Amino acid sequence: MADTRQRLIDGAIDTIRRQGVAGASARVIAGNAGVNQALIFYHFGSVQELLRAATLAATEARVAPFAARLDEVSSLRELLDLGRGVHAEERSLGNVTVLAQMLAGAQADPELAEVTSTALSLWIGPIERTLERVLAGSPVAEFVDVSGLARAVFAGFVGLELFEGADPAGAAAALEALDRLGVLLEVVDDLGPVARRALRRRLRAAEA
Repeated sequence: MADTRQRLIDGAIDTIRRQGVAGASARVIAGNAGVNQALIFYHFGSVQELLRAATLAATEARVAPFAARLDEVSSLRELLDLGRGVHAEERSLGNVTVLAQMLAGAQADPELAEVTSTALSLWIGPIERTLERVLAGSPVAEFVDVSGLARAVFAGFVGLELFEGADPAGAAAALEALDRLGVLLEVVDDLGPVARRALRRRLRAAEA
């Protein structure tokens, strides 16, 4: 039974990757999984529930090793470097296509939007915790919305993964710009106490 469920989950992800969400019918998924399509309804109740289970299972499998590697990150630059590595891995595995299809389908399907949002939160949570840790003690920490920044960082990498298919050079330039941002923050962190106080005053004034 467990093997059949896993074959259906793998078949659903393979279908999204090759035929897109629009092509993810019971017949096509079952064909890709090599099982009778009636087993979709036996195990999951509906194609929609299978897509939900497959999306979350695939995301959890990818996030687990990523979260473990995040534990070793000690700076924003290291976080961005790790992001670049994961970006390359996800593209080579074809997961960018799956994510693009889920995001596209979510625009018009509330159920797909809900499961896609849940899947995205699995990525964002570890990033947010890492940002809280690496920014602790930074003179800019009190001015940063860490939750919003985590989402911005992840959204940036998602966008770059999709952007790279159309403009690889532009995507590379964007990644280089993110690297410079990491360097800039390191320079800020190395400021002396007088310069830190001056920076905080300027930032508070800008906020006001």
